[in-house]
Amino acid sequence: MNMLSFILIFTVVNIPHVVLSAGPYSEPHCAAGRDTIVHLFEWKWTDIKAECERFLGPNGYCGVQISPPNENAIVTNPNRPWYERYQPASYKLITRSGNEREFKDMVTTCNKVGVRIYVDAVINHMTGGFSGNGTAGSYFDGANCDFPGVPYGSGDCNGPDLCHTSDGSIHNYGNAIEVRNCRLFTLADLRLSEDYVRGKIVDYMNKLIDIGVAGFRVDAAKHMWPGDLHIIFRMLNDLRSDVFGTSRRPFVFQEVIDMGGEPIKMSEYFGTGRVTNFIYGVKLADIFLHNSNQAKWLDSWGERWSMPNTNDVVVFLSNHDNQRGHGAGGEPITFYHPKQLKIATAFMLAHPYGFPRIMSSFYWNRQNNWEGPPHNADMSIKDVVINPDLTCGNGWICEHRWRQIFNMVAFRNVVAGTPLTNFRSYGGQQISFSRGGKGFVTLVGDGSTLNQTINTGLPVGDYCDVISGNYVNGTCSGKVIRVEENGEAHISIKGDADDPVIAIHIGAKI
Repeated sequence: MNMLSFILIFTVVNIPHVVLSAGPYSEPHCAAGRDTIVHLFEWKWTDIKAECERFLGPNGYCGVQISPPNENAIVTNPNRPWYERYQPASYKLITRSGNEREFKDMVTTCNKVGVRIYVDAVINHMTGGFSGNGTAGSYFDGANCDFPGVPYGSGDCNGPDLCHTSDGSIHNYGNAIEVRNCRLFTLADLRLSEDYVRGKIVDYMNKLIDIGVAGFRVDAAKHMWPGDLHIIFRMLNDLRSDVFGTSRRPFVFQEVIDMGGEPIKMSEYFGTGRVTNFIYGVKLADIFLHNSNQAKWLDSWGERWSMPNTNDVVVFLSNHDNQRGHGAGGEPITFYHPKQLKIATAFMLAHPYGFPRIMSSFYWNRQNNWEGPPHNADMSIKDVVINPDLTCGNGWICEHRWRQIFNMVAFRNVVAGTPLTNFRSYGGQQISFSRGGKGFVTLVGDGSTLNQTINTGLPVGDYCDVISGNYVNGTCSGKVIRVEENGEAHISIKGDADDPVIAIHIGAKI
C-alpha cells in the first residue's frame, strides 16, 4: 500500500476564530486564537480538568467534546461496553466519568484556561428494551418506556400511532418517517413532539448551560425531526455571560450521517447548527489510506467535493462509532494507522475547510469493538497516566498529544482567515499549496522523492521543524528548513519516511 508524505510550513499570529454562517448555533465560542476541538472519549471529569490545565490550554486547543454526562444504563453483557453511555436512564449527572460536583469543577477550570466544554447530548432516545438500574441507581424499563428517574412514562415514547413497523424499530432507512419515529436499535424513542418531553430535555440542557458548557454534540440528530430540534433549541438559555459575553447562543453540531444515498439530508439541519460531515473523513481515507491517487484534485477540496458550506460542518477523520465499524463509508483513518493519521490530520488542520475535531481514543481489540474504556477491577475508569515523553499510558492512546498533531493545532490557529493559494500538483499524489503568506504545504507519495526548490511565500530565515522536534528557548531538537529572501525553500523528502510531516513557523525561527 502506498503512503503519503506531507510537508507543512507556516507562520504564527494570534487570530480569533470567525464564523460567517447565518445559523444562530454555528459559532463554537473558541477563545481568541483557537480553532480545534478534541473528543476525549470516556475520560473522567477529573482527568479532563487536569488535561485542560496542563496540556490543552497551553497548546492552543479550543475545547473538548466529552462523553454523555447523564446517568446511563449499566450494561453487563458484554461487560460495560462503550455504548452503554448512549443509553440514558435519567438526566442526573452521575456516570463512570464522575458526579455533578466533579463535572462542575471540570467545566469551571477548563473555561478559566480558555478551553470550552461541549456535551455529547443523547436526547433522541433512552435505553434499549430491557430493565435494570443506571449509574445513579435509577430503575428503568426500556421496553415499556418507564424511566422514573426523569420521570418518563409509556406515553412519552413514540408508539404504534407514529411508528408503523411490526416491532417498533427502524428497518428501512429509505423511509424518513420510519427513521425518525421508530426505535434505533431497540432504544426507547422519545416523543419529541410532546411538550412535556421537550421540557425535560430543555431543563437538562439548560442545567448544563448554566454550569458553563459552550454547546452540544447532538447524538442521532438524523433520527429527530428538524422542527422538533428547532423548538427545543429555541428554548435553551444563552450561554453564561461571565464566560462568553452577552446574548451568545450555544454551539450545536448534530450527528447526521448523510452519504448521499438516503432521503434525510444534512441540509435539513443547518438551521439548528452545524452537522458532522462524514463524507470528509471517508474521502480523505480514500486518498491517504487507500491510495486513490486523488491528491492532485485537492485544490478544490471542500464544497466542490459535494460537501456542505465550510461554516455548516464539523470535520473529522474518524469518530467513536466509525472507528469501530459503525456508521458509514468503510474503514476510516485511526490510531491503527499512525503514519497515515499524522499525514491526514496535518492536511485537515492545514486546510481551511470546516471546523476540525481530533479523536482521542483508548485502546480496544479490533475483534471486540464493544470494549469500554480502560478500567480497574471494580469497573471504574482508569486514570489517564502521562508518560515523560507526553504520551499516555494505562490503555489511553491520546492522539491529541502526539507531537505531529498538537503542533498542527498551532498551525490551524496561525493561518486562520487566510485563503488557500498557489496549489500545484507534481503527480497524482504530490501536491503543494500555500495559506496566504502564512503557510505552505507539500504532499509526497510513498516510493517517490520530492527534491525541488519551491516558492513558499514566507519570510526569510531558518525555521525549526516542530514535527520532527520541538523549539524550546531558541533551540531546535528537530530539522531546520531555510527560507531564502525570495521566499523559496529547498524541499527534499522521501515518501517512505517514518515521520512524513515537516512543519515550521515564525515563532520557531532560529
